Amino acid sequence: MRRLPVYLLLDVSGSMFGDAIGAVENGVQTLHSALMSDPHALETAYLSVITFSDSAQQVVPLTELSQFIPPQLEAKGLTSLGAALKFTAECADREVVKGSSREASDWKPLVYIMTDGAATDNIDEGLAEFKKRKWGVVVACAAGADADPDELKKITEVVVKLNTADSTTLKAFFKWVTASISRSSEKIERGGGEPGKLDMLPDPPQEIEIL
Repeated sequence: MRRLPVYLLLDVSGSMFGDAIGAVENGVQTLHSALMSDPHALETAYLSVITFSDSAQQVVPLTELSQFIPPQLEAKGLTSLGAALKFTAECADREVVKGSSREASDWKPLVYIMTDGAATDNIDEGLAEFKKRKWGVVVACAAGADADPDELKKITEVVVKLNTADSTTLKAFFKWVTASISRSSEKIERGGGEPGKLDMLPDPPQEIEIL
């Protein structure tokens, strides 16, 4: 079976403390619950959660939906986005099946990045490593006024903006991500090929602006 790897790359720096980090936790839980009721996603999607603050860590390795446990998150520290990009590439190297004569390769991973601030490290090295890998759709979300969309545009052409990083807007973002994963899974299940085009993204709700 060819898996659809999905990496959620989430900012858990100190600026996310309080309602924002709670909204992210709830967003991941809601995303997982919704995908569990989607037969296409249940068949193909595997989820991983990578968080970044002073450093990056994989709090949930790439896991099939039925075994996925939404993590508890703690907000503290800085915003090491460059380190997170490099770390995500390393995780994909370990976890994504490249394929062989005996085993089919996984689909190109989907990556969803959410941050509420500008990087506090130099992203260039991590970005260079990230771009060496083959990804499907990569979406970066600038949540709130302190996030830097121009920095995120170095990572991907698909950058979305939330005016605030409150519970309402973050809930809308995770609901939109869920719809994107569902659409990609359905395309795969129906034999539509690699989910790597922008038409895999659903229309955004009013809380989300595509830049």
